[in-house]
Amino acid sequence: MSALACCVDAAHAPPGYAFSAWDSSLPSPVNFSGVPPAPTTTTTTSVAASENASHWSPSLSSSLYNIDGWGAPYFMVNSFGDIVVRPHGVDTPVPQEIDLLKVVKKASDPKSVGGLGLQLPLIVRFPDVLQNRLESLQSAFDFAIQSQGYQAHYQGVYPVKCNQDRYVVEDIVKFGSPFRFGLEAGSKPELLLAMSCLCRGNPEALLVCNGFKDAEYIFLALLARKLALNAVVVLEQEEELDLVLFLANKLSVTPMIGVRAKLRTKHAGHFGSTSGEKGKFGLTTTQILRVVKKLEQAGMLDCLQLLHFHIGSQIPTTALLADGVGEAAQIFCELVRLGANMQVIDIGGGLGIDYDGSKSGNSDISVAYGLEEYSLAVVQAVKFVCDRRNIRHPVLCSESGRAIVSHHSILIFEAVSASLSNAGSVTPFGLQYLVDGLSDDSRADYRNLTASAVRGDYETCLLYADQLKQRCVDQFKEGSCGMEQLAAVDGLCELVFKAIGVAEPIRTYQVNLSVFTSIPDFWGIGQLFPIVPIHRLDQRPGVRGILSDLTCDSDGKIDKFIGGESSLPLHEIGGVGNGGGRYYLGMFLSGAYEEAIGGVHNLFGGPSVVRVSQSDGPHSFAVISAVPGPSCSDILRVMQHEPELMFETLKHRTEVFCPLEEDSDDCGVGMGKAALASSLAQSFHNMPYLASCSLSAMTAGGFYYYSEGDFSAAADPAAGDDEQQWSQCCA
Repeated sequence: MSALACCVDAAHAPPGYAFSAWDSSLPSPVNFSGVPPAPTTTTTTSVAASENASHWSPSLSSSLYNIDGWGAPYFMVNSFGDIVVRPHGVDTPVPQEIDLLKVVKKASDPKSVGGLGLQLPLIVRFPDVLQNRLESLQSAFDFAIQSQGYQAHYQGVYPVKCNQDRYVVEDIVKFGSPFRFGLEAGSKPELLLAMSCLCRGNPEALLVCNGFKDAEYIFLALLARKLALNAVVVLEQEEELDLVLFLANKLSVTPMIGVRAKLRTKHAGHFGSTSGEKGKFGLTTTQILRVVKKLEQAGMLDCLQLLHFHIGSQIPTTALLADGVGEAAQIFCELVRLGANMQVIDIGGGLGIDYDGSKSGNSDISVAYGLEEYSLAVVQAVKFVCDRRNIRHPVLCSESGRAIVSHHSILIFEAVSASLSNAGSVTPFGLQYLVDGLSDDSRADYRNLTASAVRGDYETCLLYADQLKQRCVDQFKEGSCGMEQLAAVDGLCELVFKAIGVAEPIRTYQVNLSVFTSIPDFWGIGQLFPIVPIHRLDQRPGVRGILSDLTCDSDGKIDKFIGGESSLPLHEIGGVGNGGGRYYLGMFLSGAYEEAIGGVHNLFGGPSVVRVSQSDGPHSFAVISAVPGPSCSDILRVMQHEPELMFETLKHRTEVFCPLEEDSDDCGVGMGKAALASSLAQSFHNMPYLASCSLSAMTAGGFYYYSEGDFSAAADPAAGDDEQQWSQCCA
């Protein structure tokens, strides 16, 4: 007997497939072995989860998701199956590890039970990790400089475009002050931001002014220098020099000038498109020579002090890095020979992140080196060229934004539902209804399908299953087949596919998130980030799934994951575990670019944000700041709408169409015009994402996120007039 089929004797049909009235001209329905029945009770699910847990461990989950590969030294799985953050990297003792699930519960629990009442999605920032990244980068360069006998120092700058959040930039300036760490700006708002922040930084810190410039940009950069900030105007275009010379004279300030060189060195990955001779930025060697000549004629060649270049983000190997740095070092030495007062070589960005833990040099999402290897390659390349040319070693500068901020920020979101398998919908009634409506050709396909299943002829079985399904689809389009029949054949075919093991059914998990707002690089350039459940990792994931967001857009899904996977191992929603029935996922290494690039597609705004620091409290952490995500009103204002006027319009409409008293049932669930107006006001105030509210809160007339008690007060007419309620809701 084939493993694919059981006995087809009608008198002993398997449970769930025997009919009291079966068409005797057709074979009895086939039960495909190896397919467990769908669980019918919560107890069954809990027992199954417990059995899985007994054969699973956190270490197996860590290996499955390669957490040690991409997460070290900041993320790991603890013995409870939760992901923990090690804020000080390898130097973090176990009592100082921060359980990410506890942070989420603190942020999202109602205020009535000690939580912060924030709505998900949620960005969790760890300033301690940010500090550790800065210190690690500085230490790597310091070690390379000392070990190679390099005769200058390293002082980096943070490119604020990576993440312009106020606290991120201010923390970097504070943590980097002992190392003379500075900032890089590429636009006028970024320059204003950097000037303000560096007023509280190290006076020797560099302020590198990149990007295309007009007179106002150059004026601000020169003003920064007049204000005793160490600002460098980096020429991206040759004609910018004329503005620098004119405005410097007008402001009576001696400028510090840099040039950005277009190198011949180029890497072939996606992030290398800005490098090479045809790159978007920088000056050719011919243009650099003209700049030198013009400065010499103006008697200001000593103002040229910095050489900048950028091979591209995510440089995959140190071999490519050393090639580019070596070429730039030759240009640096040539500028010294021509009489320029060269002091600094700025190697730009490119220090990559290993997003998938593969440590591969042949991928856009991985790199084949660490901080130590990167620093050593830079120091050796510059030293080799300068020593051979007998040129004094320059100060080394890098713009390593991605490497600094990626690890410190985690996006947390909830999977709120999941698609169900069609196989569970195969019922005796469904199959009988299917057979009754089959055409002669379809009946033949069904007979052949059953016979193939009995023989164990998998390939033929699949052929007839596909053929049967297509015939039924054609019948449905012609109007000769009903929806029940179509559903039955879908369930039957999925049962066949699952039993044969052709492909594991992929579930779709709906997540409370907008891909376009929170993960724009995935949608835009296919950038992959590690996405992992943050809890229940002591249990075996029972299904594989893709993630579908809230937007009304077919691109609003995540169906590619690290490791070349097209689905993600996931747990059943609502199973046993530490999440209290909720299922939380985290996207890691997401601290660079995503927040700045994200839009408001479907009017979904950014997530709530908490900053978490390691502390000596009972849970090893303290929330040092918490900011709710933008409300519906905030997002509407971005698109030039006026929420207050919108509310007044809808409130007036309520008075016209629902003029009944508060205790009337005619306007739905006992809500009168006052309660309806209050609910409208609260909807403007709430975030646009799905809210978790109880049925009692809904019947009370409002839709709050964990705020039933607060809503009762807000909905009370005695609490104040409508204008007061609106001002409270939208404050």
